[in-house]
Formats: sequence, C-alpha cells, structure tokens
Amino acid sequence: MGDALVVDWSEDGQERSAAWRSERGAPPPEQLAIVDDRITADEAYGLACQGIALLWRGDFQNARQMLTALAHRADKPPRKAAKPGKPKAPADAFNLARQARAQRARTLGMLLIPLEADFAIPLRRAPDIREACLEAYGSATQEASVVSLRELLGVIGAHEWRRRGIELHGMKIHPHYGVFAPVRSEYVDLVAKMSFPPVAATHSVAFDIGTGTGVIAAVLAKRGMQRVVATDLDPRALACARENVQRLGFGANVDVVQADLFPEGRAAVVVCNPPWVPARPSSPLEHGIYDPESRMLKGFLGGLPSHLEDGGEGWLILSDLAEHLGLRKREDLLALFEAAGLKAIDRMDIRPKHPKASDANDPLHAARKLEVTSLWRLVPKTPGV
Repeated sequence: MGDALVVDWSEDGQERSAAWRSERGAPPPEQLAIVDDRITADEAYGLACQGIALLWRGDFQNARQMLTALAHRADKPPRKAAKPGKPKAPADAFNLARQARAQRARTLGMLLIPLEADFAIPLRRAPDIREACLEAYGSATQEASVVSLRELLGVIGAHEWRRRGIELHGMKIHPHYGVFAPVRSEYVDLVAKMSFPPVAATHSVAFDIGTGTGVIAAVLAKRGMQRVVATDLDPRALACARENVQRLGFGANVDVVQADLFPEGRAAVVVCNPPWVPARPSSPLEHGIYDPESRMLKGFLGGLPSHLEDGGEGWLILSDLAEHLGLRKREDLLALFEAAGLKAIDRMDIRPKHPKASDANDPLHAARKLEVTSLWRLVPKTPGV
C-alpha cells in the first residue's frame, strides 16, 4: 500500500474512510459521491468529468455496465469537428494521443468499488476476486479499501492471463499482474531464429537483461544454452520469471537474479528487449512500454562490451515505432552504438502482427503501419575501425 493513502467521505451522517488503492499512482479523490443503480450514465459522466469520484453501492454487474456506458461517452467524437489545417507532426500526434488517453483514464477511474479487508466485494452479484487481488496486491490487510473499477477489472483480467497462459514457441508463459506480457510474439520469434555466435559452442552462457516474464530466457534455454542469467529490478517480474522457468523445466539452466541491467561475468550472447518508446511513463504499469530519455537502452549499450566473451554478441531487440513517431532518429540510434564502441554486424527484421497494426481508427495508425521490429547483432568495434 506504499504510504497508506486514505480516502475520506461522509455517508449516512457518518464520517468514513478507507485505504486508497491505485497501481497507476492516481491520488485519492478529493470529492466523492455515493451512488447506486439509480444514477443515470449521463449524471455519472457529468460528475466524473468534474473530478467527483463515484463510490458504487449498487449491484456489481450494473457497475460494470455503467463503466461501459461511461467509456462510450468518453469515446464520442466532439460535436464540433476540428477545422482541417496543417497535418500534425508525428510527435505532436503522439503527445496528443497520450493526453487523450490520460484524460480518459482519469475520467473512467472515478467509478470506485469498495473492498473488504480480505478483498471481498460487499456488493450484490459481485464475483469472488480474492485470489486475483492476492496475486496483484499481496497479502490481505486488516483494513477495508477503495479501488477504481477500471483498475479492478485489470486485476481480474491479469488473473485470467496468468491462469490461462500465453502459447509461444511450444511453451506456455504465465504473466503476472504488473509484468509486461509477451502478447507481441514477433520479438520472441527473432530470438528463436537468430543463429548463435560460434563462441556459444564452448562458452554456453547467455544473459537476458530485463527479463520480465522470463520468456526470452526460456527460449534461450530451450535452444540449448546451458546457462542463462536473467535479470530484472522489479520484484513482480523476478517472481514471474522464476515461476515460468521452473514450470517449463528450465530451473537448472536459468538463474533469475535481481540486478540493475547486467549480472556479474561475461556471456556469449547478451539479449535486451528494452521499452521501445523514449517517453516518460505516466504510471508504474507503463514502465514496460516507455524508456524515459532512453535510459535503459543507453545503459545496456554502454555496459555491453565489458560483459561479452571474446567473439560474443549483444542482441538488441528494438522496434522503430519511435522513429515513425518522431521521437528518435535512426542516426541517433546508430550514434549510440558508436558512442558505446559497438558496431552492428547484422540485423533481422519482422513486421508486427498485433491488431493495432491494422487498426485505421488508432490515432497512431500512420506510424504503426510502418513499424518494423529488429534484432540488432552488436559486437565491440576493433580498435581503429
């Protein structure tokens, strides 16, 4: 619960309070209204747009329907169409899209659900989500709490992802809540297809930097790497990766360790799939997508030469979406290689397969339809070259 933030309100003539939960880091609401099935969607949307939170006391399934109705209103185009003008630069379009998503998230996040100390929902027709909450939040507390329904549905959805798993290359990966799920399988395809350097035959060690679910570490072990060291800083990711490699039978080959980028030693292959977009995350759950000022990318490139065996390779997995969004130029990336004393000896490209790549209604569709994901093979430059 971090700093144990609290939300306060008046109800039935009494002053009440509960712990405030927000994984995206939203502050507790300053104004709160008690609502139930009698409120209309238009009334609820009007209050939410004013920043007034709505603590639901009615039927849980009706609350879900209300959230859907609020989303429909938030997604309606403005009554006055914008006047046609100069096309926006890609970076401006990206920033406007992020602002719109953030505003939408704030508005929809105003519909709140109470949770008892054991994570039970004290509402009619509420599902039993205690297991899902334990996975996301950890052990139950001794106090009731309040959470946005939108976030709670994310917790429930993450529980289903974890229960069912994701099929990739004959393996089933089970992502945990708050850990970036490998739903875009093309980058895993690249790791599965790229040939190992010859030195891997005698020094069969690989590093997976920023392992997340552990999927890349598992692919490397499945391909025959005798030892894989997978690193991450996030406790959720570490627990997730350990669980996955154990379930897949690679526990003897894969060590999952907490480290800021690199573990100790050197490897024949060092793989990194950093967040692809150099922008600041607006919530903790966005750290798998955004890499502010390319910090992880720069850290990986800068430390790579000293962690490679002679003849070893660094495999950088990176989408060029940031280039099409105007957030990074290709020459900027190549300059980072140069500054780190690295050169690219090969590159394998693949087109994305995810639904957004073909969604013409996506505000970033113009950039997404051009996107290519690459695996760059990097080696230290020979002095004087």
